[in-house]
Amino acid sequence: MKHDQKNFVIFAVLAALILFGWPQIAHWIFPQQQPAPVRIEGGKTKPVAAPGADPAADSPRALRDRQIVLGETPRVAIETPKVRGSINLKGARIDDLVLVQYAETVAKNSPPIRLLSPGGTTDAYFAQFGWQGAGVQAPGPDTVWQASGTKLTPTTPVTLSAQSATGQVFRIELSVDANYMFAVRQTVANLGTTPVSVTPYALVSRANKSTDVDQWAAHVGPIAVYNGAADYIDYKEVDTAQQSFATTGGWAGYTDHYWLTAVIPDQRVAVQLQQRPTPTKGFQADYQVAAPLNVEPGKKLTYSSHFFAGAKEVKLLEEYQDTLGIVQFDRAIDWGWFGVIELPIFYYLDWLYRLVGNFGVAIILLTLTIRGLLFPIAQRQFASMASMRAVQPKMKALQERYKDDKQRQQQEIMKLYKEEKVNPLAGCLPILLQIPIMFALYKVLLLTIEMRHEPFIGWIRDLSAPDPLLILNLFGLLNFTPPSFLAIGVFPILLGVSMYFQFKLNPAPMDDMQKQIFSIMPWMLMFLMAPFAVGLQVYWITSNVLTMAQQWLLYRQHPALKEPVKKEVKAK
Repeated sequence: MKHDQKNFVIFAVLAALILFGWPQIAHWIFPQQQPAPVRIEGGKTKPVAAPGADPAADSPRALRDRQIVLGETPRVAIETPKVRGSINLKGARIDDLVLVQYAETVAKNSPPIRLLSPGGTTDAYFAQFGWQGAGVQAPGPDTVWQASGTKLTPTTPVTLSAQSATGQVFRIELSVDANYMFAVRQTVANLGTTPVSVTPYALVSRANKSTDVDQWAAHVGPIAVYNGAADYIDYKEVDTAQQSFATTGGWAGYTDHYWLTAVIPDQRVAVQLQQRPTPTKGFQADYQVAAPLNVEPGKKLTYSSHFFAGAKEVKLLEEYQDTLGIVQFDRAIDWGWFGVIELPIFYYLDWLYRLVGNFGVAIILLTLTIRGLLFPIAQRQFASMASMRAVQPKMKALQERYKDDKQRQQQEIMKLYKEEKVNPLAGCLPILLQIPIMFALYKVLLLTIEMRHEPFIGWIRDLSAPDPLLILNLFGLLNFTPPSFLAIGVFPILLGVSMYFQFKLNPAPMDDMQKQIFSIMPWMLMFLMAPFAVGLQVYWITSNVLTMAQQWLLYRQHPALKEPVKKEVKAK
C-alpha cells in the first residue's frame, strides 16, 4: 500500500511538471498559429554587408516609414497573379513584395503577407544583383539605373541599364513567371579599350530573424544547398561566424515556416555560397562566381541566375527543381528523415482535398485510409496481446516463486513463452511499424502551406492554428485570454473525451497504480495536445474513434482480452 502511494506521488509530481512546463517547450515542438508580421518600432536596422553594400544607406539614423522610403527613389512596378511590389532603381534591388494570395490572418480585410521591404525600414529584407571587378568601376548601391519599362509582368520583362566611367555598359534583364520565380540575366558589354575582369554576385539581405518559431520538426532560418545536400543553418551559427561553401549547383537563402527567399546561381558554374552576419547584426545570404570572367574590348558577357521569393508550395518547388534544374530545391521544405513517406501522404491528402473541397474532411478521409491499411497489423497486435494476457497469471506466479533468483526467473519465463508459443515482441512490432507513418502525417500537416488558413466547420477558420474557442473565457464572451497551459478549446476537450472512452473500453488493469494512471491520462493529454493545430486534433480524434470501433470488433474476435487479469493469491 505504501509502495502504491509512493508511486502515485511520483506520478502526480511528474504530471504537474509536464502540465506547467509544457507551455515552455510546446511552441518549439508543436505547430503554432503563425503570428502576423510585425514592425519593431524603434528597433535597429541591420544593413547589408559587402559585396555591394553601403552601410550609410541603411543606417539606424535613416529609419523611416515604409511608404516614405518607397516614395524616395524611382521604381518599376511588379505585378503578377501572385505577387505585387516594385523594383528599386537605386541599387537595382527587389525590395518591395507582397504575396497577394496569402493574408496575414483569417480576419476580413487582413493585409497580404509582406515578404520584402526596402532598406531604411525596421524590417528591411531585399535582394540585390551586381558585379565586383578589377580595372572596372562597377555600379554600386547608390547607382540609379535606367529602366526599359515601367512595369514588370509575366509578359513584359524589364531591362535595367547603367554605364560606368571606365567604358562598360551593365545590364540586368529581369523577367518573372506567374508564380514567384524571377529570372535574372546580368550582362557586361566592354566598350573600353582594355580587357576587364568581372565577378557577378547576388544577395539576399535580412535585417531581422523570422518571427516564425524554429521548431525541431520544421526549420526556420538560413539555408544553403551545396554539393548536392541541403544544410539547415541556425541563426546562431551565422552570428558566430561566416559560413562559406564552394559548390557547382546549389542555392542559398532564408526559409520561414511557409515562405522562402533564395538566390540561385547558374547551376553549371562554380560559385562560392555564403551565409554571413552583417556589421550591425543582420543576416545576408549571397553567392559570387568562383572565377572572375574576362571581357575583351568590344565583347560582352552574360551570366544567368534566378531569384525566388514566395510561398513554399510543394508542387511548385518540385516543378522548379525539374524544369530549371535547381539542385534540391524541394528541400526548402524540411521533410526530414521520413520524406519518402511524407510526400505520398501529402499528395494523397491534397488529392482528397481537391475531391471534397474541405481540408478537415480530407484529413478525416485520410485517417480512415491509414487506419484501414493498418488494420491487419492491429489484428496481429491484438492477437499477441490476447496471448500475453492469457499467460499473465502463470508469469506472475513464476515471478513470485523466483523473486530472489532473477536469472532463474528469466529462464522460467522464457520457457513459459516457448511452451505457450507466445512471442512478447509480436505486440511491439506493429506499433513500431506505425510510428513512421504517424510521424510522417504529423510533419505533413505541420509543414505544408496547403492547410494554412483552411476552414473546417463553424468557428474553425484555420486548421493550421490551435482551436480559438476557449472554454475558460466562455468562448470569447469574457474579455480575457487564459494562460497558455489553460487555453483549452472545444477540439482538445473532444480529444480528451475520446481518449477517456478509448481507455474505458479496455479491460480494467490489474494494478491499482495503472488504474490511477489510466484515469488521469486522457485529461493530461487534453492539456498537452491543446497547442496542436486543429488539423492534427481532427486527425487524432478521428483516429481515437476508429480505434474504439476497431477495439470493439477485435474484442469480439479475441474474448480473452476482455477478461481482467486476476491477481495470483500467494500460497502460505
